[in-house]
Amino acid sequence: DIPSGFAALDAIPGMVWAQMIATWSMMEAANQDQYAAPWGTNQNGLGDSPAEFKGDFRNGALDFGWDKLSDDAKRRKRSIELNNGR
Repeated sequence: DIPSGFAALDAIPGMVWAQMIATWSMMEAANQDQYAAPWGTNQNGLGDSPAEFKGDFRNGALDFGWDKLSDDAKRRKRSIELNNGR
């Protein structure tokens, strides 16, 4: 029988926790800028990152008009996204 609330966390087996942590780690590693390591050093020989800012994963295939926006509009939109927790 599984208890309710935070008490349910104690009922989760250790291997389930390990699987969740491994999944989260792989997701974080896959979503990093592949040009630079997460700590900001370039050790892979791909050259400089084309990203304008951390979290910029545009690949040239999709264009929603970001390049046409002014710097103030870009800064405002990034602030909105960060404030929304994205």
